[in-house]
Amino acid sequence: MMSEPISETTHHAPCRGQTGLVSSPFYGLVPLDFLVRGEDHPCPYLPENTAREEVFRAVDFPPELYHDFMNYGFRRSGMYFYRPVCEACSECRPIRILAGEYRLAKSHRRILRKNREVEFRIASPRFTKDKFRIYSDYLASQHNCGPDHSADSLRSFLYASPVRTLEFEYRLRRQLVAVGIVDICSRSLSSVYAFYDPDFSPISLGTFSAIQELLFCQEHNIAHYYLGFLVADCPSMNYKARFKPHEILDKSFRWV
Repeated sequence: MMSEPISETTHHAPCRGQTGLVSSPFYGLVPLDFLVRGEDHPCPYLPENTAREEVFRAVDFPPELYHDFMNYGFRRSGMYFYRPVCEACSECRPIRILAGEYRLAKSHRRILRKNREVEFRIASPRFTKDKFRIYSDYLASQHNCGPDHSADSLRSFLYASPVRTLEFEYRLRRQLVAVGIVDICSRSLSSVYAFYDPDFSPISLGTFSAIQELLFCQEHNIAHYYLGFLVADCPSMNYKARFKPHEILDKSFRWV
């Protein structure tokens, strides 16, 4: 594992939690003395708040160890791993679904029916111009982002990974309509990001992709499906609570 500061403005900081360690059944106790703490910045989920993260960068990271890091609140973005350490807010709560116990809700069955003609393919992530176009349109439609998002930023965000990563490609009558990126190990599937063509918003492709990833877990006997953070007051994030049964990581790093 290789770690490095992400910028000259970051500095080493004490770790949140009781021990400053990650406990792994495969790798033992891993000290978190390589973390760096970023500067305050506007929160992407609650715009009235500021956010801050503990971060490290890795060029090659064991997938099973990443599972253990997720159990201490970490998520991955490109080559970076991070967890929130906001002083005035603790609304970003990691959520995971008990995949083996998941049963389709009525709303999820309706979404499957709406997407009955959608086909999908699972393979290693592969950047294409078509995916960049859909991603740019998605950001503009869903997150009010301008057209300055570059292809290189998409590559570094989703198509560079130090762990084992898969890509779900969704097509309707051969047209690419959605993409889902996931990290995988023997114990979990972690949703990294999903984006879709805004022209197909009425068929709920975002939720459809999450359902397919959960069904993939069941097919491959993967126990847990990690959905990132649940943010109760953020409409674009609180849909995750509709997947049941689920667990939330509390402040002492216990799943409840």
